[in-house]
Amino acid sequence: MPPGGGGPMKDCEYSQISTHSSSPMESPHKKKKIAARRKWEVFPGRNKFFCNGRIMMARQTGVFYLTLILILVTSGLFFAFDCPYLAVKITPAIPVVGGILFFFVMGTLLRTSFSDPGVLPRATPDEAADLERQIDIANGTSSGGYRPPPRTKEVIINGQTVKLKYCFTCKIFRPPRASHCSLCDNCVERFDHHCPWVGNCVGKRNYRFFYMFILSLSFLTVFIFAFVITHVILRSQQTGFLNALKDSPASVLEAVVCFFSVWSIVGLSGFHTYLISSNQTTNEDIKGSWSNKRGKENYNPYSYGNIFTNCCVALCGPISPSLIDRRGYIQPDTPQPAAPSNGITMYGAMQSQSDMCDQDQCIQSTKFVLQAAATPLLQSEPSLTSDEMHLPGKPGLGTPCTSLTLGQPTPPSSMPNLTAEATLSDILPLKDEHGGHQFLTPDEAPTPPRMLGAGSPLTHSRTMHVLGLASQDSLHEDSVRGLVKLSSV
Repeated sequence: MPPGGGGPMKDCEYSQISTHSSSPMESPHKKKKIAARRKWEVFPGRNKFFCNGRIMMARQTGVFYLTLILILVTSGLFFAFDCPYLAVKITPAIPVVGGILFFFVMGTLLRTSFSDPGVLPRATPDEAADLERQIDIANGTSSGGYRPPPRTKEVIINGQTVKLKYCFTCKIFRPPRASHCSLCDNCVERFDHHCPWVGNCVGKRNYRFFYMFILSLSFLTVFIFAFVITHVILRSQQTGFLNALKDSPASVLEAVVCFFSVWSIVGLSGFHTYLISSNQTTNEDIKGSWSNKRGKENYNPYSYGNIFTNCCVALCGPISPSLIDRRGYIQPDTPQPAAPSNGITMYGAMQSQSDMCDQDQCIQSTKFVLQAAATPLLQSEPSLTSDEMHLPGKPGLGTPCTSLTLGQPTPPSSMPNLTAEATLSDILPLKDEHGGHQFLTPDEAPTPPRMLGAGSPLTHSRTMHVLGLASQDSLHEDSVRGLVKLSSV
């Protein structure tokens, strides 16, 4: 190599392969750092979440706020205007009992409204496809046009045939006693009803709290109404009925609210007491699922046959955990590969990390290094001038070529200057210009032993340059192959 010949190659190598950017030797599969998201943020149902997913409610909560206002205002007026008089005239236990009932009502209301009623998770795309496949196999049709799956399956529970309906929204066969709520757009386990007064569905996980809420609210309503009337009567005995109403106008408002609400609340409590004692749901009772009108053999397979046992199971049984894990983190399905930042196309950059082993990564990275090193070597090869081509004792470019007979080897010093603009027709016009002489081409002419010294500028890279003008693709391949052999040595 001529002095300083390795400089351009090294500069090109360092400019092409930067150590500060993502080099080919580094693994192209880099996971992007994405902020972890919780499942409640992408929940498919029509629900609202608060406190980072701890509170779960229906989307329509206007009536729930009305319930809160009625309870808070009525109870507040009672404790502010009636309890001081009643505590003096009758007993101080009245405000104490009223306070206990009030806090119990508020606790059960919030517990019912803010909890998961028993929402069933929807099927994933793989689970839905597997279910469709099972349905096709069961019906003997594994291929063909679109056919909706059957809507029901039948199971036997305590000797009673129970139908399981298919939910086209959740892509599952609903378990027994489950139903899809159209307002929340969820399948709820042991679905009772959607209650707008509590702003949530009532199901398996919050039914006991709903029942205790309406039962305690019935006691609180009756308690307030009774002692408001007592307060008005005691005052009317002292100052008259009209004067009593004028002295305590809040008692009139409390009495009106309690009078119109006590009937519905007490009636609702009695209805759910009947449902608990027979181990039914509101949905089953309205549809008449276990009514004798459907047949003599139709009976409720979920009843234990004992009122006390049914009540204990509904009110004292264990609470099942939530199935939707709304506060859990979303797990990515596949790692996200990072895009290359140095402008070099990386092989296998879009493949998953599990599909490429370490050996494949090493081979691909070696290819990148060899290609990056070979390309600038060929593009930045300096042209030869007449001064560089002239050797002592040999003719220069201006002298005529020595004529040789056929078969006599031609010394390599007779090669003309090779520039980037030269073509094969300019280099080899031998037969046209010298008809009486025959010359060998550089490819046909073997180099005689000891003809060229170790320091000769006519090295293999010049011959590669000539061939590159004829076939650039073939030369690039040969260069890479040569570099691979050098690297293996």
